[in-house]
Amino acid sequence: MGKFMSEPTRRVTKFASNFHAELKDLSDAFGTLLVDAFHYLALFAIGATTVWSAVSAFLGMAQRGRAELADILLLFIYLEIGAMVGIYFKTTRLPVRYLIYIAITALGRVLIELVGAEHRTGLDILVVSGAILLLAFAVLVLRFGSSRFPSNGPMTDVKSGKRPHRGISAAA
Repeated sequence: MGKFMSEPTRRVTKFASNFHAELKDLSDAFGTLLVDAFHYLALFAIGATTVWSAVSAFLGMAQRGRAELADILLLFIYLEIGAMVGIYFKTTRLPVRYLIYIAITALGRVLIELVGAEHRTGLDILVVSGAILLLAFAVLVLRFGSSRFPSNGPMTDVKSGKRPHRGISAAA
């Protein structure tokens, strides 16, 4: 096809192709900038809200003059959220295990409320305990998978072959 094309047509085709590639590179760079700006703004908001909530919870405990086990577990949840945000700031990878730890701690708070405040025994406790066991098993699987199949090497996108900027990681 190239030898049947006239020289002006070939130049226009080459110009259009180069212009298209440059526009695509520019739009990719601008899109990455917008996504990064949103990530950092959202992370700052989440981090600030976490600190604000933790301080508020701590001041509430100090005002009451005591801290119950559920209060301490709530502070652990805030700590895990803060650690997760910090890891994401440093590595741009979201540690999935921290989310599971938060869920386990939250379910532990529910379990304490079921047993302590409502004095319930029965199916509710079994369901919450089973959920905690299932999440603990999920952490075990993730830890085994990350030690058996480490993702320390460069990650690449299957379609483009490029290394992605952000990601989710089981390793923490």
